[in-house]
Amino acid sequence: MATKATSIIYLDSSASRNELIGSNRELRKVLDSVRLVARTDSAVLIHGETGTGKELVAKAIHEESSRKGGPFVKVNCAALPGGLLESELFGHERGAFTGAFTQTTGRFQRAHTGTVFLDEIGDLPLELQPKLLRVLQEQEFERLGSHRTIRVDVRIVAATNQNLPEMVRERQFRADLFYRLNVFPITLPPLRERSDDIPVLVQHFVRKYASRMNKEVGNISEEAMEALRHYDWPGNIRELQNVVERAVIISAGPNLEIPSGELKRTVAGDTPTRALDEVQRDHILEALRQSGGVVAGRNGAAVRLGLARATLQYRMRKLGIAQGRVVRGGSAAEWDHLRKSDSATGPSHDLI
Repeated sequence: MATKATSIIYLDSSASRNELIGSNRELRKVLDSVRLVARTDSAVLIHGETGTGKELVAKAIHEESSRKGGPFVKVNCAALPGGLLESELFGHERGAFTGAFTQTTGRFQRAHTGTVFLDEIGDLPLELQPKLLRVLQEQEFERLGSHRTIRVDVRIVAATNQNLPEMVRERQFRADLFYRLNVFPITLPPLRERSDDIPVLVQHFVRKYASRMNKEVGNISEEAMEALRHYDWPGNIRELQNVVERAVIISAGPNLEIPSGELKRTVAGDTPTRALDEVQRDHILEALRQSGGVVAGRNGAAVRLGLARATLQYRMRKLGIAQGRVVRGGSAAEWDHLRKSDSATGPSHDLI
């Protein structure tokens, strides 16, 4: 894995080989950590905001390890409901549940001799955490509906944008699983803390999309670059990549044209994190209103939002939404009053 003098970490899912390149001091620390831990089979926990490149780091660890010839299997723990997630991870026997017409192989078994990347590990349901802990400690499990123990040889890399230590304190995440995953932590810096990398990132993405669209866009004005450098990038590199792609699409000539209003700043005195928190709070309150204040269950707010119950309750606490204050069956005016009163008290802003 070569290091270049003017390089950065970037996401490029279309690349023939996933690259983790760095010159920034914090990024060099990430690179050093990747090289150091890749030689081992230790569990790794990657923490970083959405869009900072956690999957890229996980792939780099796999590709620099002795397991690079084996499979790299990704599981998004937030994308599947608990029941289906257990089957996806560990597989199931025929007849294990309604609709289980055939035996299936879980992702841990498919990742034998390779690496399992557990993305959004903070959303793993509590009831599945002991089974994952057993795989970490014993490298064995049983399929759903079976008593036959299956042994595997896998390395586990997990990632999260949540505050797992706080979730442990609030009993939303098992302490023993956290400590077993957190053998070697790696933290990725957000893009706003390394604005000096933005010009190189922008040039990379401009070349990539101009080539893909067969356009000759190559000039980036100093004014446009300054606007990009001074934006806060709450969505990090993924947001920057999308902005540049849209800019290349609308650019008619050689000059990169940033779409009007693309980098609209938040209100004076406000922060991107607070603006994001307000959007999330309104979204959760609306789901609670629709569910009549019910969080769990088939028609609860958690299902409406596509979140695990524990995850929604954690986010409610972080955003200052006390479940006991929910207006069950309240009128639109009551819900509007609740939203305004929650905004006035102000939530904690460390939710990512």
